[in-house]
This record gives sequence, structure tokens and C-alpha cells, in this order.
Amino acid sequence: MEEHEQLISKKDLLEETSISYGQLYRWKRKNLIPEEWFIRKSTFTGQETFFPREEILKRVSKIQEMKENLSLDEMRDMLSPRVKDMKITGGELVERGLISSEVLSVFLKLRDTANVYFSYQDILSAYVLEGLLQSGNISLDEGKMAVEVLNQSGLSEIKKHTELIILRKLGITTCFVAASSEPIIFEKAVKIAEKIDLAEASEELKAKLL
Repeated sequence: MEEHEQLISKKDLLEETSISYGQLYRWKRKNLIPEEWFIRKSTFTGQETFFPREEILKRVSKIQEMKENLSLDEMRDMLSPRVKDMKITGGELVERGLISSEVLSVFLKLRDTANVYFSYQDILSAYVLEGLLQSGNISLDEGKMAVEVLNQSGLSEIKKHTELIILRKLGITTCFVAASSEPIIFEKAVKIAEKIDLAEASEELKAKLL
């Protein structure tokens, strides 16, 4: 999919959702819409603002649904959950359809704690593992390797352009977490088995946890 198909311009967003410029930036100031979703890009008319299409349309729709009954501050607390304070069990993650029972079983064997509750880092790692295995592009052992790397990375705060990258070369797999807006260049013999944008995965997970 081309990049322009994944983005929506500010002008088109305002027209499609029937919100005003003032509302949009009021929601931004209240942290209802993440700062990193405001993407400045050069066009033939100059600098314009774009947004990730699917995420911003879902967020605006949710805000419009809630604003009749909640204040902006109450919506902010709901849309920006304090992930460090979350308490949820693996069984609840399965019940809510965030991970499968098979992934839960694998993940529990990899955890280095007997705590029944999952931290947000645990939840995100398990969620990413689910996506990796569902993709069919990696093996179970490679998925376990990815979880070990994620658990070492400290995922409670994820910056934009942070990616989990799984590589293969001559039958050997390695993976790492990289945070850079610049493309990473690999030698020709290296194949990218899977690449996950962790900031996007985190936002997607937060939306599903609401």
C-alpha cells in the first residue's frame, strides 16, 4: 500500500468528520489526539498536515461518541490509559480476543515472574507475539526470540519510529529493536522476515484495551 493511501490530509479529515479546525487542535492540546499523529509533509502547495487515516478516523469517531456524556479531561483519561497502573490477567487477554490461548501458554513459559497480573509491557509483548505468529512469516522459536528482545527493551514508553525487526541470513535468525526515522540499510544477503512498528502496535493495543 502506498503511503498516501495510509494518510489523510487535515483538510480532508475536517470535511469527512465535520469537525472544525478549533476542535481538532483543542483535542490535541488535551492529549485526546497524540502529537505524533500530526505529520508535517511537503506538498506542491507547501507544508501540509497529514494523519494516519485509520487511527485518526477511529479516534475522532470515539471522541464524538463520548463527548455528550464526558468532559475533555474525562475523555483524555479514557483515551490515554495510564498503562503502568493497568492490572489484567492472561486469561482476560484471551477472553477479550487480544491473544490466543496458544500464545498465552507460550508467553507464560517465557515470563520471569509468577505475578498473575500482566504489566503493559507484558501485554504489548504478548500482543506483538500474537501478530507475528498470525502472520505466518516466522517460526515459534523466532517469536520467542522476539519476545525476549522486547522484554529487554523496556516498552512502557515507546517513541515514534521504534521498530522490532527480525532478520534472516543463511538460515540464521536475529532480531533487534531500533528507534530511528532513517531507513536501515542491510547487506544483500540479509532478508527481513518481519518488521513491526511498535508505536503503532502500542496505539492499536491501547484502543482495544479501552
